Amino acid sequence: MKIKGGLKTRLLIGIAIVAFAYLRKCSQQEVNPYTGKTQAVSLSPEQEIAIGLQQAPIMTQQHGGLYPNENAQVLVDKVGAKLVNNTVAKKSGYQFDFHLLRDEKTINAFALPGGQIFITHALFTQLKNEDQLAGVLGHEIGHVLGKHSNERITDANFWKLLTMGASVGADLGELANSIGQQTLLKNGRGDELESDELGVKLMIDAGYNPENLIGVMEILKAAAGPNRVPEFQSTHPDPENRIEKIKEAIRKYKK
Repeated sequence: MKIKGGLKTRLLIGIAIVAFAYLRKCSQQEVNPYTGKTQAVSLSPEQEIAIGLQQAPIMTQQHGGLYPNENAQVLVDKVGAKLVNNTVAKKSGYQFDFHLLRDEKTINAFALPGGQIFITHALFTQLKNEDQLAGVLGHEIGHVLGKHSNERITDANFWKLLTMGASVGADLGELANSIGQQTLLKNGRGDELESDELGVKLMIDAGYNPENLIGVMEILKAAAGPNRVPEFQSTHPDPENRIEKIKEAIRKYKK
């Protein structure tokens, strides 16, 4: 059976696009010096920093601005600086800034590429001591050192190209996109566990008690309530599973 000229051309173009996507991703592979993991990243540290600085005001605005208490922000800055200046984060080249958000409802903390780190006042008020604050900030520093946003952006661009190739070549774009989303979801859980482990190491190196990160997990578990989304449906691992991994990391790094 002969393939019609138009379909054959589409197939060849689709195959070329898919091949280009794979070759480009292979060329972007590098070993992360902080995790030892081989990952595909397409952004330079300078580009990561620029994206973070560009997005920081937008994220701040979305959470109601900065919390209007200088003493609270000073504490966040102090703990953040201690975590950076006494660990591998200092030599990373990233520009770490710590922001206490006004948001009183959302118990959350997050990091943008390049070192912009945020914690909501809703989470800040739940923390019992400085070591728990170090656990939260250390975890977010871990996301930056793990280049997780960079990796997600690279993966997203890869799947865009792959979807384009599948759509052009065989009308399989929807299937390719579905596989891509599943992959991103799975990697998201891995990012959280990796950041927990990095957070433990950063806490120990900076002189904080890593056991307090377990307390943070208990806070997150209580905040989620009994109706929290099952782990397989969430981008974040269940707090119970995270606690076990944190205990493993403490045994690994504590001397």
